[in-house]
Amino acid sequence: MSDAAQPTAAEVRAAAEAVKTALDRHLAAVERRSGEDDPAVYEAFNQLAAAAEVYDELLYDRHDEVTPFEIPGTEESLPPYAGPEEPNAISVLIRRDYAVAEPQRLLAQAQRVEAAEYGDVPGADQDAAGTIHGALGILFGEFEPDEIASRHKEFGLEEGDSTLWVTAADEQAEPGEWLEAPFEGVEPQRVVCRFDVSAVFDDEDGDDGEHTGRSEDADELDDVLDLDEDEDLEPLDAER
Repeated sequence: MSDAAQPTAAEVRAAAEAVKTALDRHLAAVERRSGEDDPAVYEAFNQLAAAAEVYDELLYDRHDEVTPFEIPGTEESLPPYAGPEEPNAISVLIRRDYAVAEPQRLLAQAQRVEAAEYGDVPGADQDAAGTIHGALGILFGEFEPDEIASRHKEFGLEEGDSTLWVTAADEQAEPGEWLEAPFEGVEPQRVVCRFDVSAVFDDEDGDDGEHTGRSEDADELDDVLDLDEDEDLEPLDAER
């Protein structure tokens, strides 16, 4: 780090004072704990962790020194589970990020699907596969997300971060109830377990880039299949 970018001694001192304040707040919250899963203790814990992380970074940048504290990672980022002991329903929330690494491959695969689907249909719009957003719409409409995840290289995509959350519900939602805003209203206290995959985890503890949360004995997700980039797409069902 250059001298110009280094924090000042006053900034390091202020960060140290913030840690002291956070420690006092955390101890006070623990002393006033109302139960095993007191949200005030959880909030104070997170504030202390954040303050300690800032101080650790500034201390290293300014003085090339570290603290003996271990900052909790993703596995401990969820509050204690406070959902029903026997959920009557669950929701599975999945996000997978991709980069369009090979646009021409993506377009070519979408054009193959389009030709097989609409090649002999008079008046069918066969121009959608000529654009990136159109090609994505065709491929994600034709293939299940899990199949795209396992064959992403075939489609010219490059994997980014992904996360899967399993949340507990008292009862299944009514048809169409949440379709307008499907990812809003998630309550962290009702997350039964989560699975995170990111390159940022690759060098941590020698793992394979996957972190899990809350459920210690939950099975790990299957490894993503590493298929040959030049493997042909499976034939489409002619009757689809």
